[in-house]
Amino acid sequence: MKKLSYFLLVFVLLTACSKDDEIINEPDEEQENPEEEIPEEPEEETPETYAFAPEETLSYMVDASATAETVALFYNLKSISDNHFIVGQQDAFSSFFEGNDGFSDMKKTTLSDPGLLGSDFMFITDDQNDGTAQNWFFQQEQQIINDALRAYNSGMINAFTWHLREPYEGEAFYSDEMTEFQRQNAFKSILPGGANHDYYKQKLDKVAEVSLNMIGEDGTLSPIIFRPFHEFEKDFFWWGAAYSTPEEFKTVWRFTVDYLKNEKNVHNLLYAFSPDNSYLTKSAYLERYPGDEYVDILGMDNYGDLIAQDGSGLNAANQKLQVVSDLAKERVKVAALTETGYFVTPSQTSLAENFYSENLYGVLTNNEVNIGFLMFWQNYQDSYTVPVPGMDGAEDFMAFVEKEEPLLLDDMHDFYSLPN
Repeated sequence: MKKLSYFLLVFVLLTACSKDDEIINEPDEEQENPEEEIPEEPEEETPETYAFAPEETLSYMVDASATAETVALFYNLKSISDNHFIVGQQDAFSSFFEGNDGFSDMKKTTLSDPGLLGSDFMFITDDQNDGTAQNWFFQQEQQIINDALRAYNSGMINAFTWHLREPYEGEAFYSDEMTEFQRQNAFKSILPGGANHDYYKQKLDKVAEVSLNMIGEDGTLSPIIFRPFHEFEKDFFWWGAAYSTPEEFKTVWRFTVDYLKNEKNVHNLLYAFSPDNSYLTKSAYLERYPGDEYVDILGMDNYGDLIAQDGSGLNAANQKLQVVSDLAKERVKVAALTETGYFVTPSQTSLAENFYSENLYGVLTNNEVNIGFLMFWQNYQDSYTVPVPGMDGAEDFMAFVEKEEPLLLDDMHDFYSLPN
């Protein structure tokens, strides 16, 4: 497997859910028009390079008090993204195709773990987590923490999304499982001064507690890419755009960041902003953007444009990712494809012959797209986004990761230290 040149990393510096099956496999109708033309916006002058010295990194980050390891992670993600991107998978150490545990499914195929582990604060912050050893939710919390520490100790990167339950009954995060009152009021109720604002702070307290105790074998805190309120422009989550104004969304986001870093003194987080794939322009992407001082990573989630295996959605997927990439260059942020994948169900679906090595690779690299990482969603008992040996796409996945740009754990240098 190719190895990444450390000299290149130092010298070339950007010269740059849990999705349940019913959502992933039933794309929105608006995504099924792959020939949709993306409107052009007036071109802005964007410098081709954003070189900055390691010691200047903090000036581009949300948290001026970020830990040394968190600063180094931001710098290294930014520095590689002109020529490489890290490949990750959600729940790589705990969710396996056909229940075949042990090695991560990615390692079974490639002989290397992913470079990025995706986790979720959902069970950790669940109302039913009472913190006792016999409690199922607490057991999940312990497994998630142990997996994240295993990842950090091995040199992987940790990213946590958050499928937060609605604050009235604490049971659902999908809007269609809620009452009309809950749908229309849940997000507004966690605003400062809202009926459930204190409830929301209690959940943030738990996020803070876990983040501040994510201590590796070397005694340092694991940095975490924290991605709350993802896919917010759709309506299938209670934090979706149908249930709040842009200003209300920005207010909650800003409160979240300020509370964690200023009130709870959490300084090992990078904050990731990631809509789904609805936007077509920079202005649409930024409609709910809380500001550069509140976001470190500009992401997007995209399943819908990859579903058609004839490749008819690939151009749209690349152009939407190009919006993210261009904004990250302009604003000196890290760009990422924060969720993606095509779910292969062996008895029902099949992959295009070169889905990974040509289709997905083109989405990630055509038209000068530069990202720091991508996250495949998790494998399940009966479906997968990352093929295991002998399954459809396994050889093609190997062809994908053997290209120059993708980095697995075995390809990575130390992402938690700045270059000398």
